[in-house]
Amino acid sequence: MMRIGFGYDVHSLTEDRELWLGGISIPHNKGLAGHSDADVLIHAICDALLGAAALGDIGAHFPDTDPDFKGIDSKILLTRTHELIMLKGYHIQNIDSTIAAEAPKIAPYILEMRSALCKVLHIGLDQISVKATTTEKLGFEGREEGISAYAVVLLG
Repeated sequence: MMRIGFGYDVHSLTEDRELWLGGISIPHNKGLAGHSDADVLIHAICDALLGAAALGDIGAHFPDTDPDFKGIDSKILLTRTHELIMLKGYHIQNIDSTIAAEAPKIAPYILEMRSALCKVLHIGLDQISVKATTTEKLGFEGREEGISAYAVVLLG
């Protein structure tokens, strides 16, 4: 049986934080605020995976009220999410994702992000797409107040 899942996440940008997207550190003058490393792309992918398997959302499994997740590398959350869907007998067919950010420019880091995500999920590079867009200076992303990410997954 095939299952489709959709995920969305957003975090505000703040000073004095490293910017983590897609499992890699990206040079920028601001990072994303959050309980974990605030990697919006990984969080959106986790939500899409969990949703496809009817397992709830990232907050139910990794609540921001739990001190165990304070500052955690989101790749660990993705690993645990992947384990949960595999326990239900599912495997990833493909992931399609988009990051919405005015700055920094994401394109130079896409291949590195895809590679990092493939390593965590044990899938091929041809099974994951990461795209980037600006919002043409509109909304919170356009004002550089935050970054959002969307992900769609197909499980088999």
